[in-house]
Amino acid sequence: MNAKRVTVTDITGMKQEGRKISMLTAYDYPTARIVDEEGIDIILVGDSLSMVIQGNENSLPVTMDEMVYHTRLVARGARRAMVVGDMPFMSYQASVDKAILNAGRFLKEGGAQVVKLEGGAGVAKTIEALTGAEIPVMAHIGLTPQAIHRMGGFKIQRDDERLISDARAVEEAGAFSVILEGIPGSIAAKITSTLRIPTIGIGAGVHCDGQVLVLHDIIGLFERFTPKFVKRYAELGKEVARAVASFRQDVLEGKFPGPEHTF
Repeated sequence: MNAKRVTVTDITGMKQEGRKISMLTAYDYPTARIVDEEGIDIILVGDSLSMVIQGNENSLPVTMDEMVYHTRLVARGARRAMVVGDMPFMSYQASVDKAILNAGRFLKEGGAQVVKLEGGAGVAKTIEALTGAEIPVMAHIGLTPQAIHRMGGFKIQRDDERLISDARAVEEAGAFSVILEGIPGSIAAKITSTLRIPTIGIGAGVHCDGQVLVLHDIIGLFERFTPKFVKRYAELGKEVARAVASFRQDVLEGKFPGPEHTF
């Protein structure tokens, strides 16, 4: 695998060349290493770790310090993929100055190349300030999990005029790409054809320039719920359970450790 780091210009070039962009989450060194070695273009250290790693009900509780810590672990394992630090709830909403300082931590302390933040026209000034501070920004519109209480849950977003307006606003503010989450495929296709920057879909149909999913969803390590847009590629949770049960039984029956495991 070519170890040359994927850059912002590489990602924007992929849209121009008609090449699909692959993106997955990772939260630690071993999974980041696997994802990176298999050629995924972008690794998102998502605030979804609040749910799939920490066991919280939503993404709101995870802190900046926790996000930076996990980003640093991922950056150690990713030699080629672009690493994106996901700005957690209240790390950028209070003020532009706070947003710049927190985003800078992802690059300085976490080793990320890019940050992601949620919101459309309402965060355009923040995106403009971050890019002005030489911090590349991936935007995120549609179903934005940090707005779960305002939206009344994880609900599909269907207001095409607002979504297109938000997409244009983040592009004009300087975002180099935008995640489209929980949007009907027809609207996502319209946004993708309208924008110059790449769109990366999650529950937004096949016509986006790329796709992103949560790693723990596709490998069967998060079973609290499975969104409609998730494709399960493995059932590691069941495999781990079988291994644990076999270990316990071997211990109870005196089969482990055997001579080959003993000094």
